[in-house]
Amino acid sequence: MKVALVTGASRGLGAEISRALGAAGWAVAVNYFRNEAAAGRTVAAIKASGGNAIAAGFDVTDDEAVKRGLKAIEAELGPIDLVVNNATGEQPDLSIMEQTWQDHLNQLTFFVKAPTFILQQLLPEWRRRKAGRVINIGSEVVELGNPNLAPYVAAKGAMIGLTRSWARELGPDNITVNLVSPGWIPTERHADATAQAKSDYARMVPLGRQGEPSDLSGMIVFLASDQASFITGQTFAVNGGRTLA
Repeated sequence: MKVALVTGASRGLGAEISRALGAAGWAVAVNYFRNEAAAGRTVAAIKASGGNAIAAGFDVTDDEAVKRGLKAIEAELGPIDLVVNNATGEQPDLSIMEQTWQDHLNQLTFFVKAPTFILQQLLPEWRRRKAGRVINIGSEVVELGNPNLAPYVAAKGAMIGLTRSWARELGPDNITVNLVSPGWIPTERHADATAQAKSDYARMVPLGRQGEPSDLSGMIVFLASDQASFITGQTFAVNGGRTLA
Protein backbone atom coordinates (compact mmCIF):
# COMPACT_ATOMS: atom_id res chain seq x y z
CA MET A 1 0.00 0.00 0.00
CA LYS A 2 1.41 3.38 -1.02
CA VAL A 3 1.67 6.12 1.58
CA ALA A 4 0.43 9.71 1.21
CA LEU A 5 1.13 12.67 3.47
CA VAL A 6 -1.51 15.40 3.35
CA THR A 7 -0.46 18.52 5.22
CA GLY A 8 -3.03 20.68 6.98
CA ALA A 9 -5.50 17.81 6.84
CA SER A 10 -7.40 17.85 10.11
CA ARG A 11 -10.41 19.59 8.58
CA GLY A 12 -11.75 21.28 5.46
CA LEU A 13 -10.29 20.46 2.07
CA GLY A 14 -7.32 18.64 3.61
CA ALA A 15 -9.63 16.24 5.40
CA GLU A 16 -11.63 15.63 2.24
CA ILE A 17 -8.44 14.97 0.26
CA SER A 18 -7.31 12.54 2.94
CA ARG A 19 -10.60 10.64 2.91
CA ALA A 20 -10.59 10.43 -0.88
CA LEU A 21 -7.02 9.12 -1.00
CA GLY A 22 -7.89 6.59 1.70
CA ALA A 23 -10.85 5.40 -0.33
CA ALA A 24 -8.55 5.07 -3.37
CA GLY A 25 -6.28 2.68 -1.49
CA TRP A 26 -3.63 4.97 -0.09
CA ALA A 27 -2.42 4.78 3.50
CA VAL A 28 -2.78 8.37 4.64
CA ALA A 29 -0.82 10.42 7.16
CA VAL A 30 -3.28 13.11 8.21
CA ASN A 31 -1.11 16.03 9.25
CA TYR A 32 -2.31 18.56 11.79
CA PHE A 33 -0.75 21.23 13.96
CA ARG A 34 -3.23 22.01 16.74
CA ASN A 35 -6.51 20.25 16.04
CA GLU A 36 -5.72 16.70 17.14
CA ALA A 37 -9.38 15.83 17.71
CA ALA A 38 -10.37 16.78 14.16
CA ALA A 39 -7.43 14.83 12.72
CA GLY A 40 -8.56 11.85 14.78
CA ARG A 41 -12.04 12.07 13.29
CA THR A 42 -10.60 12.11 9.77
CA VAL A 43 -8.46 9.07 10.57
CA ALA A 44 -11.48 7.28 12.06
CA ALA A 45 -13.54 8.00 8.95
CA ILE A 46 -10.85 6.55 6.69
CA LYS A 47 -10.53 3.44 8.83
CA ALA A 48 -14.31 3.02 9.03
CA SER A 49 -14.36 2.87 5.23
CA GLY A 50 -11.74 0.14 5.20
CA GLY A 51 -8.68 2.30 4.70
CA ASN A 52 -5.51 2.87 6.68
CA ALA A 53 -4.52 6.19 8.24
CA ILE A 54 -2.72 7.82 11.13
CA ALA A 55 -2.78 11.30 12.63
CA ALA A 56 0.58 13.00 12.11
CA GLY A 57 0.92 16.00 14.41
CA PHE A 58 3.67 18.46 13.51
CA ASP A 59 4.13 22.07 12.41
CA VAL A 60 5.15 22.07 8.74
CA THR A 61 6.97 25.38 9.24
CA ASP A 62 9.26 23.91 11.95
CA ASP A 63 12.16 22.04 10.35
CA GLU A 64 12.98 19.83 13.33
CA ALA A 65 9.31 18.99 13.86
CA VAL A 66 9.06 18.01 10.19
CA LYS A 67 12.06 15.69 10.48
CA ARG A 68 10.56 13.97 13.51
CA GLY A 69 7.12 13.79 11.93
CA LEU A 70 8.33 12.23 8.70
CA LYS A 71 10.33 9.61 10.60
CA ALA A 72 7.28 8.75 12.69
CA ILE A 73 5.12 8.33 9.58
CA GLU A 74 7.68 6.06 7.96
CA ALA A 75 7.99 3.98 11.11
CA GLU A 76 4.24 3.41 11.27
CA LEU A 77 3.08 3.34 7.65
CA GLY A 78 6.25 2.92 5.59
CA PRO A 79 8.06 5.21 3.14
CA ILE A 80 6.08 8.19 1.88
CA ASP A 81 5.22 8.07 -1.84
CA LEU A 82 3.08 11.20 -2.20
CA VAL A 83 2.97 14.63 -0.57
CA VAL A 84 -0.03 16.92 -0.90
CA ASN A 85 1.06 20.39 0.25
CA ASN A 86 -2.22 21.79 1.57
CA ALA A 87 -1.24 23.41 4.89
CA THR A 88 -1.95 27.12 5.22
CA GLY A 89 -2.05 29.86 7.83
CA GLU A 90 -4.11 32.99 8.28
CA GLN A 91 -4.61 35.27 5.27
CA PRO A 92 -5.17 38.73 6.73
CA ASP A 93 -7.01 41.35 4.70
CA LEU A 94 -4.49 44.19 4.43
CA SER A 95 -4.19 47.17 2.14
CA ILE A 96 -0.86 47.77 0.40
CA MET A 97 0.07 50.44 2.93
CA GLU A 98 -0.62 48.06 5.79
CA GLN A 99 1.39 45.15 4.41
CA THR A 100 4.85 44.42 5.80
CA TRP A 101 7.69 42.20 4.62
CA GLN A 102 6.85 39.91 7.52
CA ASP A 103 3.34 39.47 6.09
CA HIS A 104 4.95 38.23 2.87
CA LEU A 105 7.36 35.98 4.74
CA ASN A 106 4.49 34.45 6.71
CA GLN A 107 2.83 33.31 3.48
CA LEU A 108 6.07 32.22 1.79
CA THR A 109 6.85 30.11 4.84
CA PHE A 110 3.74 27.99 4.24
CA PHE A 111 3.78 27.87 0.45
CA VAL A 112 7.50 27.82 -0.42
CA LYS A 113 9.65 27.02 2.61
CA ALA A 114 7.58 24.17 4.08
CA PRO A 115 7.03 22.29 0.78
CA THR A 116 10.72 22.68 -0.08
CA PHE A 117 11.94 21.33 3.26
CA ILE A 118 9.56 18.37 3.16
CA LEU A 119 10.71 17.50 -0.36
CA GLN A 120 14.37 17.77 0.65
CA GLN A 121 13.83 15.16 3.36
CA LEU A 122 12.16 12.71 0.98
CA LEU A 123 14.14 13.32 -2.18
CA PRO A 124 17.19 11.06 -1.63
CA GLU A 125 14.93 8.01 -1.19
CA TRP A 126 12.65 9.03 -4.05
CA ARG A 127 15.61 9.42 -6.37
CA ARG A 128 16.91 6.03 -5.34
CA ARG A 129 13.53 4.46 -6.06
CA LYS A 130 12.89 6.56 -9.20
CA ALA A 131 9.41 7.32 -7.91
CA GLY A 132 7.52 10.01 -6.03
CA ARG A 133 4.64 12.46 -6.38
CA VAL A 134 4.13 16.03 -5.22
CA ILE A 135 0.78 17.80 -5.53
CA ASN A 136 0.71 21.44 -4.47
CA ILE A 137 -2.55 23.19 -3.62
CA GLY A 138 -2.68 26.63 -5.19
CA SER A 139 -5.52 29.11 -5.53
CA GLU A 140 -7.46 30.97 -8.20
CA VAL A 141 -6.42 34.23 -6.51
CA VAL A 142 -3.21 34.18 -8.56
CA GLU A 143 -5.23 34.66 -11.76
CA LEU A 144 -7.84 36.92 -10.21
CA GLY A 145 -5.47 39.18 -8.27
CA ASN A 146 -7.73 39.63 -5.26
CA PRO A 147 -7.14 43.02 -3.64
CA ASN A 148 -5.80 43.37 -0.08
CA LEU A 149 -4.30 39.89 -0.24
CA ALA A 150 -1.02 40.56 -2.03
CA PRO A 151 1.21 38.50 0.33
CA TYR A 152 -1.07 35.47 -0.07
CA VAL A 153 -1.51 35.96 -3.82
CA ALA A 154 2.23 36.40 -4.34
CA ALA A 155 3.12 33.31 -2.33
CA LYS A 156 0.56 31.18 -4.15
CA GLY A 157 2.03 32.50 -7.40
CA ALA A 158 5.47 31.46 -6.21
CA MET A 159 4.09 27.97 -5.69
CA ILE A 160 3.35 27.75 -9.42
CA GLY A 161 6.95 28.62 -10.25
CA LEU A 162 8.14 26.11 -7.67
CA THR A 163 6.00 23.41 -9.26
CA ARG A 164 7.31 24.03 -12.76
CA SER A 165 10.96 24.20 -11.73
CA TRP A 166 10.72 21.05 -9.61
CA ALA A 167 8.97 19.20 -12.44
CA ARG A 168 11.81 19.91 -14.87
CA GLU A 169 14.53 19.04 -12.35
CA LEU A 170 12.87 15.87 -11.09
CA GLY A 171 11.48 14.52 -14.35
CA PRO A 172 14.59 12.41 -15.04
CA ASP A 173 14.00 10.75 -11.65
CA ASN A 174 10.41 9.82 -12.61
CA ILE A 175 9.07 12.17 -9.91
CA THR A 176 6.03 14.19 -10.93
CA VAL A 177 5.04 17.59 -9.54
CA ASN A 178 1.71 19.25 -10.26
CA LEU A 179 -0.47 21.98 -8.80
CA VAL A 180 -4.23 22.08 -8.34
CA SER A 181 -5.77 25.52 -8.11
CA PRO A 182 -9.26 25.54 -6.57
CA GLY A 183 -11.77 28.32 -6.44
CA TRP A 184 -13.80 29.10 -3.34
CA ILE A 185 -15.01 25.75 -2.09
CA PRO A 186 -16.86 26.32 1.19
CA THR A 187 -15.94 24.12 4.15
CA GLU A 188 -16.44 24.46 7.87
CA ARG A 189 -13.88 27.27 8.00
CA HIS A 190 -16.34 29.35 5.95
CA ALA A 191 -19.22 28.87 8.37
CA ASP A 192 -19.60 32.63 8.73
CA ALA A 193 -19.96 33.22 4.98
CA THR A 194 -23.39 34.57 4.11
CA ALA A 195 -25.75 33.01 1.61
CA GLN A 196 -25.51 36.26 -0.36
CA ALA A 197 -21.72 36.00 -0.59
CA LYS A 198 -21.96 32.44 -1.86
CA SER A 199 -24.65 33.39 -4.36
CA ASP A 200 -22.61 36.34 -5.62
CA TYR A 201 -19.60 34.09 -6.14
CA ALA A 202 -21.63 31.41 -7.94
CA ARG A 203 -22.95 34.00 -10.40
CA MET A 204 -19.36 34.60 -11.55
CA VAL A 205 -18.75 30.89 -12.21
CA PRO A 206 -19.59 29.70 -15.75
CA LEU A 207 -20.90 26.40 -14.38
CA GLY A 208 -23.20 28.38 -12.11
CA ARG A 209 -22.28 26.92 -8.74
CA GLN A 210 -19.59 26.75 -6.13
CA GLY A 211 -17.35 23.73 -6.01
CA GLU A 212 -17.77 20.80 -3.67
CA PRO A 213 -14.79 19.41 -1.72
CA SER A 214 -15.11 16.24 -3.79
CA ASP A 215 -14.46 18.26 -6.96
CA LEU A 216 -11.00 19.05 -5.66
CA SER A 217 -10.26 15.67 -4.09
CA GLY A 218 -11.22 13.90 -7.31
CA MET A 219 -8.49 15.75 -9.18
CA ILE A 220 -5.99 14.96 -6.42
CA VAL A 221 -6.80 11.25 -6.57
CA PHE A 222 -6.37 11.29 -10.35
CA LEU A 223 -3.00 13.06 -10.23
CA ALA A 224 -1.84 10.58 -7.59
CA SER A 225 -2.88 7.62 -9.71
CA ASP A 226 -1.00 5.56 -12.30
CA GLN A 227 -3.19 7.14 -14.97
CA ALA A 228 -1.39 10.45 -14.38
CA SER A 229 2.15 9.09 -14.57
CA PHE A 230 2.91 11.14 -17.74
CA ILE A 231 1.63 14.46 -16.34
CA THR A 232 4.01 16.86 -14.62
CA GLY A 233 4.63 20.57 -14.20
CA GLN A 234 0.99 21.46 -14.79
CA THR A 235 -1.54 23.72 -13.05
CA PHE A 236 -5.12 22.46 -12.97
CA ALA A 237 -7.90 24.97 -12.23
CA VAL A 238 -10.80 23.41 -10.34
CA ASN A 239 -13.16 26.37 -10.23
CA GLY A 240 -15.99 25.81 -12.70
CA GLY A 241 -14.36 28.05 -15.29
CA ARG A 242 -14.05 31.07 -12.99
CA THR A 243 -10.62 32.00 -14.36
CA LEU A 244 -11.43 31.65 -18.05
CA ALA A 245 -9.68 34.46 -19.91
